[in-house]
Amino acid sequence: MSSSSSLRMTAAERRASGWLAGLFALRMLGLFLILPVFALHARSLPSGEQLGWVGLAIGIYGLTQAMLQIPLGWASDRYGRKPVITAGLLVFAAGSFVAAAADSLLLVTIGRALQGAGAISAAITALIADSTRDEVRTKAMAMVGGSISLSFALSLTLAPWLYAQIGMAGLFTLTGLLAVAGCAVVWKLVPDVPAAPRARDRASWHQVLLHAELARLSGGVFLLHTVQMAMFVVIPIALVEHAQLPVQRHGWVYLGVVLASLAVMLPVMFWSERRQRVRTVFLAAIGLLALTQVALAWGYAEPAMLVALLVCFFIGFNLLEATLPSLVSRVAPPAAKGLSLGVFNTCQSLGLFAGGLIGGKLAAMWGYDGVFKVCALLCVAWLVLAWPMRPPARQRVVAEAADPSSA
Repeated sequence: MSSSSSLRMTAAERRASGWLAGLFALRMLGLFLILPVFALHARSLPSGEQLGWVGLAIGIYGLTQAMLQIPLGWASDRYGRKPVITAGLLVFAAGSFVAAAADSLLLVTIGRALQGAGAISAAITALIADSTRDEVRTKAMAMVGGSISLSFALSLTLAPWLYAQIGMAGLFTLTGLLAVAGCAVVWKLVPDVPAAPRARDRASWHQVLLHAELARLSGGVFLLHTVQMAMFVVIPIALVEHAQLPVQRHGWVYLGVVLASLAVMLPVMFWSERRQRVRTVFLAAIGLLALTQVALAWGYAEPAMLVALLVCFFIGFNLLEATLPSLVSRVAPPAAKGLSLGVFNTCQSLGLFAGGLIGGKLAAMWGYDGVFKVCALLCVAWLVLAWPMRPPARQRVVAEAADPSSA
């Protein structure tokens, strides 16, 4: 296989990455679809005026995700990716149906906790890593990152309309049915990969937890999602107060921002892989996030600048969102990809939790510009942490003979 064709995804790699990215996006719909409408719906439930309960019902999904990413990632190393993914989808579906039938915030919270307990992000990412060569893995991870960003934007756009048509019970039921359908996708449409390593070949926990490069990458994804969630505590308010944009139209702004950022990000990512400039682009993306936060601290009140800076943020964010799990899969011990990605995804979930928490506190203490300034400092800290990184050597993990067709 020539150098140029080795950078193209085979048909099997495209098929596996596409379907698995779809499964990833499907699960994120369970989180995103309720965000624009749940607080309003909660008022129709007992204790629905208690914002603490409402916040718990929304946030407990991320908490159970964080608790179970590592165990289920390890289980996928031991028992196989597809069985763990299937079990997680069924648990997610069960949680969706519990929430759909709920007539109280307590039952909704239990349903959301069950949804989060289907914590299969690590298993899905590990299966993508198993199914792709190092040369094209960042492209595969970009498909996942792009699907998540688009599901976020589309959810904010479609949720109010869907809620008006089928109600909150319908939204939960829809996500449950899609999860059940996802089980068929896993077994019928996602290509099989070699079985998990034998027990004597498996890496030990301390090889993962004490791995310097894995710790650097896991710390990075924690900071990335801390910054994302903290800034989005105030971005929607800024769009209402300064851009005079009603909440119902925010989804269209996010959709346009995400599409514009992907149009810039994808060529840059492909160039970095082709020219082997992953480290340069990775560090530049972190620097872009830092500069964006500094600019937001002074320019968030200007509508045009706010939207332009959101595009810049998502260019950097999507680059990092695609590159980070790809790097984890390449530096992880070969027999512990699931466990390594479980640690990584746990840090991601904890970042989402920490960002929401500190974003609200910072906004209350120091105002909107205080949130952006602290986020800029976090990005600078990440840049210092990431500076010593060295991209791992490429190793081909999928036999070329298995599928000689190219993109």
